[in-house]
Amino acid sequence: MIRLEDEDTGKIADTNIACQLFERTACACTNYMDRCTIVPDCVRLTPDNLGSLDWMPKTCAYRLLLEGYELPPWHHLITGDRESIHEAGMSVRDRTICETEVSSKNIENYLIIWPGEG
Repeated sequence: MIRLEDEDTGKIADTNIACQLFERTACACTNYMDRCTIVPDCVRLTPDNLGSLDWMPKTCAYRLLLEGYELPPWHHLITGDRESIHEAGMSVRDRTICETEVSSKNIENYLIIWPGEG
């Protein structure tokens, strides 16, 4: 997802604008292996950089575990079912727009607060 940073405050704001490689119904990257080549500013999560990525969603499993929290009951690592996040209403399934469909002049029109982030 595309996030905006306020130049004055450093505050991060979420948008519902998705990367060009994001498949909005499956909620998955369409070219995971080559994503960082195709999208140079794609962030590759590693144990070394996760602690510095404080803009990651509060519901991000990596962030939750790093901060010592348990995964929520709807998480697929708990339920064993990849649909559980969608059934719980905690995913971005079909709630996004592709970055190629948005003019940079209108990007602020796509600010959003995702479930679990408010």
